[in-house]
Amino acid sequence: MGKTIAEKILSAHAKEDVIPGEIIIVDVDLAFVQDGTGPLTVDQFEYLNFDDVKTKSLVFIDHASPSPRKELSNTHSKLRNFCKKTSAGIFDIGEGISHQIVAENYAKPGDIVIGADSHSCTAGALGAFATGMGSTDIALAYGLGKVWFKVPETFKIVLNGDLQKGVYAKDIILYLIGLIGADGATYKALEFTGETVKNLSMESRLTISNMAVEAGAKVGLFSTDEKTKEYLELQGRGDDYKEIYPDEDANYEKIIEIDVSKIEPQVAFPHTVDNTRNIKDAVGVKIDQVYIGTCTNGRIEDLRIAANILENRKKSDDIRLIIAPASKNIYLQALKEGLIEIFIKAGATVLPPGCGPCVGVHAGIPSDGEKLLSTQNRNFHGRAGNPKSEIYLSSPATAAISAITGVITDPREVL
Repeated sequence: MGKTIAEKILSAHAKEDVIPGEIIIVDVDLAFVQDGTGPLTVDQFEYLNFDDVKTKSLVFIDHASPSPRKELSNTHSKLRNFCKKTSAGIFDIGEGISHQIVAENYAKPGDIVIGADSHSCTAGALGAFATGMGSTDIALAYGLGKVWFKVPETFKIVLNGDLQKGVYAKDIILYLIGLIGADGATYKALEFTGETVKNLSMESRLTISNMAVEAGAKVGLFSTDEKTKEYLELQGRGDDYKEIYPDEDANYEKIIEIDVSKIEPQVAFPHTVDNTRNIKDAVGVKIDQVYIGTCTNGRIEDLRIAANILENRKKSDDIRLIIAPASKNIYLQALKEGLIEIFIKAGATVLPPGCGPCVGVHAGIPSDGEKLLSTQNRNFHGRAGNPKSEIYLSSPATAAISAITGVITDPREVL
């Protein structure tokens, strides 16, 4: 019987044919942590008396970047010292968000990539089996170069049709999560295919893979194609390309078909990601802060979309508009293209690359009762640092036009 993408990659690394439900041990190509999860990984690594890492291992300081408190500064020092004592590499403050840097520089089609962060599934857009795991599991992967998995069943997500103007990849994945629920794909592999996928940019695919976990999925996978190859070549990694695709007779637990031409701009209402509604049900909701960025929508494509709307316009006086590129490379590209100037003239505050406002660590924590519209991936109670605030999720286009009007607004009105 044929195999899905997930089964193919896991079989290759287990060096035997694997089947869904089976517990396997596989070699890891890349393991990484960030400053929120990394300290526990270091503790466990040292407790287990490992002397050095046994696979490609990275540490990112991106969540509290730069550090807003001495306690966090101390954990950063702990991570820096770990990298000095071992062969692990480090990306310090200002370099960018782990998931974006992994996509830019490291993840390869057919790899197994694990990170101590739930959105490590982002690299699935490159045809890698990429997933989040616990800090202790990453410590074992650091020390042994191996990790365990239960082979997941796969849902085939077939996307067909042309997107309406003003509708983007973020709207697709929010729509899917609303359709199947936050636990609708728990420990499943989501495999995205269809005519729509062929026309999606790599940035858009990364957005969709990034949020696969919000439906409970273990991984969100795309077959590789010319778009994958072009992206890797653009990063100077053309030699990393190889074909990854499912067999024609692969067996799927479920097949979900979606006509994307019928999808309208989506907004996820507080306090769950699957509380999604069409834009008409959100129009007019007054907001206090707009955040454009994160590992979900902080790529150059997202910034271009926002800049196209914000150019020669001003944010509402009642709105705080915060924008953060996902990596240093994206920041530099945005500078070259004049996007940062557009943002600043529109009244935005531009942050260095990092996760701060998304996780509520610093640089944008709301006050009691405030409403936020964000391009991030989660809107749980307290996610922005204050459980007495509310978070709405949307695409960069919806966020940008809403920053101008001061209320949630349909981006199709200006596009």
